Amino acid sequence: MTERVAAPLLLGRNRVLIGEVAGAVAGIAYLMVVDPHDPRAQMPFCPVKLVTSLDCPACGSLRLAHDVLHGDARAAVHDNLFVLLTSPLLVYLLSRHWRAVRAGQPVRVPRPLAYGLFGAALAWMAVRNLSGWPLKPSA
Repeated sequence: MTERVAAPLLLGRNRVLIGEVAGAVAGIAYLMVVDPHDPRAQMPFCPVKLVTSLDCPACGSLRLAHDVLHGDARAAVHDNLFVLLTSPLLVYLLSRHWRAVRAGQPVRVPRPLAYGLFGAALAWMAVRNLSGWPLKPSA
């Protein structure tokens, strides 16, 4: 009886993972052909920037992804150094999440790591909004 229950659950989890991968592939394909540096490009707005006029920790991430996909390391560093440096950790956490969902197990980010990332993101937000900071995302 447990096999009958497990099969639909596994199929549902696979659909979630397939949807996540399809969304990521679509986003990457869009960034391959559309340049977020172009002000005419259709890109989402940052709610933090809209409300506070400050660059949030993720501002410039789409431009960073575009630059990485096109091999422009200098522009990637300029657009969002924090996300660039934390990308390996974020990819690891995402793959860990996918493996856990596939196995039907709960997954949590370790509390010290979550607090550390949150604190680092807040510090990055403060530093990148200082006047004179040279690494501002291009408009």
